[in-house]
Amino acid sequence: MSGILVLALRIIITICLYAFLAWALYTIWRDLQLSSALLTSQIVPTLTITFLDNEEHDQREYKTSEIIIGRDPSCECILSDETVSAHHARLSYHHKQWWLEDLNSTNGTFLNEEPISTATVIISGDEIRCGRVNFEVTFR
Repeated sequence: MSGILVLALRIIITICLYAFLAWALYTIWRDLQLSSALLTSQIVPTLTITFLDNEEHDQREYKTSEIIIGRDPSCECILSDETVSAHHARLSYHHKQWWLEDLNSTNGTFLNEEPISTATVIISGDEIRCGRVNFEVTFR
């Protein structure tokens, strides 16, 4: 009789162990699904750069969360002015805001004619100057 009781207890404990593992895996899977949904719901607003120095008011649109401005061909926004550094500034979208950061450029980065030294929040309609190149940023 005690052999049957021990066998029954072992079966019950095994079932409980598998139930716990199934519950743990389901919880992890559900958490990953929610995290994935949260990440995909953070849509980056389109950033438009309008250059103010020329008569045509050349515009470029970007839909990425990070834009490097500079002369280097690897930059997303390439400026061919000699006063612009190879990697001059970075526009990045995080915490539901666009940020402007100077990347230790030689001639500095200016936001609404004020020099910036740390990452700064920008709003639609702000004017940015990298070297001698002036442009306005808008986003929607």
